[in-house]
Amino acid sequence: MQRVHFLKDCFLNLDTFHKQIVIGTAVAAGVALLYVEHRRCYKVQTIPQGDGWWGAGEKSQSEDDKIYSFEVQTSDDEIKVLQERLDNTRYSDPLEDSTFEYGFNSTYLKQVVSYWRHQFDWEKKVAMLNKYPHFKTKIEGLDVHFIHVRPTPQKNQKVVPLMLVHGWPGSFFEFYKILPLLTESHNDLAFEVICPSIPGYGFSEAPHKQGFNTFAAARIFLKLMERLGFLQFYLQGGDWGSLITTNMAQMKPQCVKGLHLNSFMSRKGFKVMLSLLIGPYLPRLVSLSREDVRRLFPFFKKQVWTILRESGYLHIQATKPDTLGCAMNDSPVGLAAYILEKFSTWTDMENIHLEDGGLERKFSLDDLLTNVMIYWTTGSIVSSMRFYKENLKENIGNRIDSRTRIFVPTGLAAFPGELMHCPKSWAQNRFQNIVSYTMMPRGGHFAAFEEPHLLADDLIQFVRRVEL
Repeated sequence: MQRVHFLKDCFLNLDTFHKQIVIGTAVAAGVALLYVEHRRCYKVQTIPQGDGWWGAGEKSQSEDDKIYSFEVQTSDDEIKVLQERLDNTRYSDPLEDSTFEYGFNSTYLKQVVSYWRHQFDWEKKVAMLNKYPHFKTKIEGLDVHFIHVRPTPQKNQKVVPLMLVHGWPGSFFEFYKILPLLTESHNDLAFEVICPSIPGYGFSEAPHKQGFNTFAAARIFLKLMERLGFLQFYLQGGDWGSLITTNMAQMKPQCVKGLHLNSFMSRKGFKVMLSLLIGPYLPRLVSLSREDVRRLFPFFKKQVWTILRESGYLHIQATKPDTLGCAMNDSPVGLAAYILEKFSTWTDMENIHLEDGGLERKFSLDDLLTNVMIYWTTGSIVSSMRFYKENLKENIGNRIDSRTRIFVPTGLAAFPGELMHCPKSWAQNRFQNIVSYTMMPRGGHFAAFEEPHLLADDLIQFVRRVEL
């Protein structure tokens, strides 16, 4: 680190002429290395779809491919057990003036639990979840849950199939605010929406065997769309949903009419390194906008430190998910604190300085606790955490999908509160057909949950561009 500061000081002390020489040399070297990297990477245009079996025991010779209606249910016993656990919670006292800087502040946690115990009505929320049609179907040995929402048909209106895919620690419920915005009439365009639960999340059965990663999830969702009769469709995703939908586009690009993402990253390379070195001084030279510079720099504070501070959960879940999962699966309050802390910080990093974590600035406790209850009542927190280990057993940057460019029409929505900012110039390293790239005015990681109108508008304008 001292060497980095030394080199930076040396550069700043150079006169203008010598700075230009240094920058020119770096640019020339960058062009040469970019050419080498271009020749070395992205030789694969599609990734194999393959096949798999994730059910218990040996693979079945014949699999039931029927689609069955499903309904979310609860019972008096389920609610009684939860209330007893909430009543018997043992709290720890927070440090004075610690706000959310040490994690979920237990003083505010008591308020959340009090609301959960005395005001939150799970039976009403179950009825609300069932307002959209739910289904299950068996794919690769697993019961895959999804909701399927059809628009009200209008004359001379084009209906477009769309799959929405969630991430962690979210669920299909994240999309409940955006669903009516997509399925209602948009004059010439409406969406028929399929929203599945990733296997191991919520009401989708958890894999019984090791190795279930984003490739497997992508393959299962492609089979789901085929089973529903869709030969071509659009995809939208964030978090794990972003990688899953990207893998779907890499496996069967002929089926994916368009890919829309609200969290995305580019392959690391010299172009990115060059942007980081020159960007703060000559952003146009490395194709960075003013907003890119504002979001990226100072890089250590806004990007590196953010990842160091926010990725502790990832290291645990990518190595020993079952250990921490035991605690989360046994304690509803522990589960809520663990999940809701992410909805605080990943929405706005400045929320750590607030005693309530800013949770109710963008979300209601009813909505937040409904998402928690989906994990609690299905006992799916452990299997959802295992998804990290299955995907990070090896360097994810060395996987075949990292070396495979995406050629389908792509729409990218860059929200300012996202954990990592990816400029359009970086995204172009990977996404070869960017139809729209939007610097969103506000919002963070959980875009559909937090800013449904913004995300819906951007998705609609993207699809319109592709369709025209």
